[in-house]
Formats: sequence, structure tokens, C-alpha cells
Amino acid sequence: MATRTAQQTSSGLPDFLQFNDLASETAGGKVIFATDEWFAPAQNLLKRETPEFIATAFTEFGKWMDGWESRRKRIPGHDWCIVALGVPGVVHGLDIDTSFFTGNYAPSASVQAACLERPPALSLEGDRTGMAASEEELRRAAELHSENWEELVPVTKMKPGYADSCHNYFHVNSSRRVTHIRLNMYPDGGIARLRVYGVGQRDWSTVSPREEVDLVALVNGGVCLGYTDAHFGHPRNMIGLGRAPNMGDGWETARRLDRPAVLEMDGQGILQVPGSEWAVLRLGHPGVIHRIEIDTNHFKGNFPDSCRLEVCRLSSDEEQQCVSSKWRREPPGGWRVLLPPQKLQAHHRHMYSGESVLRCGAVSHVRLVIAPDGGVSRLRLWGNIASGPPASAHSGRPTKPVSKL
Repeated sequence: MATRTAQQTSSGLPDFLQFNDLASETAGGKVIFATDEWFAPAQNLLKRETPEFIATAFTEFGKWMDGWESRRKRIPGHDWCIVALGVPGVVHGLDIDTSFFTGNYAPSASVQAACLERPPALSLEGDRTGMAASEEELRRAAELHSENWEELVPVTKMKPGYADSCHNYFHVNSSRRVTHIRLNMYPDGGIARLRVYGVGQRDWSTVSPREEVDLVALVNGGVCLGYTDAHFGHPRNMIGLGRAPNMGDGWETARRLDRPAVLEMDGQGILQVPGSEWAVLRLGHPGVIHRIEIDTNHFKGNFPDSCRLEVCRLSSDEEQQCVSSKWRREPPGGWRVLLPPQKLQAHHRHMYSGESVLRCGAVSHVRLVIAPDGGVSRLRLWGNIASGPPASAHSGRPTKPVSKL
């Protein structure tokens, strides 16, 4: 089958958007402290969904906004909050999104980070609209001395929340593991979303080579490094926590335009189509895969007809070469088949093990190929870690978001 090569878009979007959002509530991220949440609670910052605006929506405290918005400050200081990342890891970029905050956005913002050994004794529960931090919450937050945390983004002017200016992107050049983020806004106002893009980092020294782990999971450092199409959903969703709550939390491509007018099947019941889509992911640690799960949960009228899995093992330099070529360049030694073509079903959890999974030894990267198109909600690759450094120690960065040809 012919596969579609990746092509760089002309959008100029930063490359780090292909990483995982370590702060998202779907990854377990939580706001554990905020100075003021009068108009809208800070936990909104971590919603996976894009912000929305409802012109007629009001609360008893004022205009309903889909984000974090503090009251107009009439006391000394500035507003800030602390986010506990759902998945600790290395941060490569941030998006401070001011969507729909046009006359009430924060004029300036900065971001700090820390790696805390123990979870702070802070938590926010329930609807915090109309509330401010209590004296006890302020005291506990002060004990963290978060004003001295490492600066990821210096004080920077924000842009208003119109469609063409709402995203404030920041590259982060740091290799430190991060567990908590402090978002400062000066002096007050609103921010719709905070996206913390990076790669999860696990302490692999605590994992026995005999222990079975999901080598590609978000929490274990798996990350997407390239794909052909993500029209309806990004491939990084496939390595998220738990089973997908809905069809939006998976990888879904557009319908290929080269589909035959009349479809035919081979002897195994697999459609004979000229094209396919693919996504490349780096494992959190090189390992030997012996059990595979491909879940089409919620994809009932738009699941792929078939799939296959290919693998390779790359050094950081070899990975960077493949990334730079948008994966047009074959990996050294080529791709090896781990899972031969398999017919898929709608809304189904497909499990493969034993003779179905071919022996490929220790690998570091996988390519999921689906034909002709469609959606996959989760990909799990169970196996044992191999000797050598974690794959997350590689220095290679992902390609920019790509588009279909």
C-alpha cells in the first residue's frame, strides 16, 4: 500500500505543539492555589476543550467566562496560581491562551516552575467562582516560596483574546524535570487556557526489567514525533490516561480522497485501498513489546478498516535525522513489522499477543499505520524495558504539525 508522506504546513506554529499537554485535566493536572477567582475559577485553565464564549451567560458574580478571571484588583500585589502537573516531565513550550478575553485579559504574565519532592498541602475543591484565597491558603502557599522558582517565561505582555491574537506561545529551553507551575498575571484579569507542552519523565531506575509496563504511555514518557493527518484529533491522544471518554479524545484523520469509488476486499476481509495514514511515536524507554492494545472506542462509523505496527531502534542523532526529514527518510535498517495487517472493528478493544506479535527485540520507536483512514482512541504497547538510557533522554524534537497532501 502507498503511504502518504508528511508535509510541513505554512502555518508557522511552534514545533512543541506536537508534545503532550502535561497540565491538562485529562492528564490529571490540577490548580491547587489561586489568589482570586471572582469571575471564573482557575481550574478552567486546564480544560482539554478549546475555550467557548456564551454572550448571554452570567453568574451572580458577573459575566461567565471560560477561563480564569480575577476581580479588578484594588489592593497591592498581583494575581497568581499554582498548577500541579498531571504528568511530571520536561517542559518544551507553553501557550498562554487569552481566547475571548478582549477587554479583560491579563496585560502581562510570567511562568515559573519547580520540581517538588513532596506534594504541597494545598488543594481547591468545588466551584470557586466568587472566591479568593483564605488566610490559611495564603500561608500554606507562602511556605513554597514559589516566587523564587525557576523562571520559564519572563514578564511578557499578553495579546488580547481575538481569534488572530489569542495564542501567546513561548519556547522553553530547560532539561529540568518539573512537577509544578506558577502562573503570574500582572496585575489581574483573565486567561482562558494554560497549555504546558512537554514529555513525561519517569524514574526508570525503580522499574525492574521483569515488570510489564506500557512503554508508550503518556505517563511513561511516550510522545508523538510525526504524523500524516490529524484533521479531527491528534495522535498524542492515543497515549492518554484511561479509556477515551468520547470520540474527541483520540487520533482521527480526514477521509482520504483517493478512496476507490467501489471498495473491494482481499481474502482476509481487508479493504484494498491505495493509501493509508500513519503516526510515529517514541517510547518512554526502549523495550521489548509483547502485548498490544488498539482501541477504537467511540469510533463506530469512522474506525479504520485495518492497521499494522512497525518498529525500529534509533539513537538520538538518528531520530533527529528522521524528524528533520519529516520521516520521509527511512530509519537506519528500515521499519520492521511488529504487528502484521489486522482487520479492525468498530468501538472495540483489540488485543494482540503471542504469535500475533512478531519478535523484533528491543525497540525505541513505533509507527502505527491505518488504512484507509479513520480513528483510534488508544494505543497500548506492553512490554519490558531494555538496557540503555530512557528514550526520553533523546535530544530530538518533533516536527511541526503536518497536513495531508
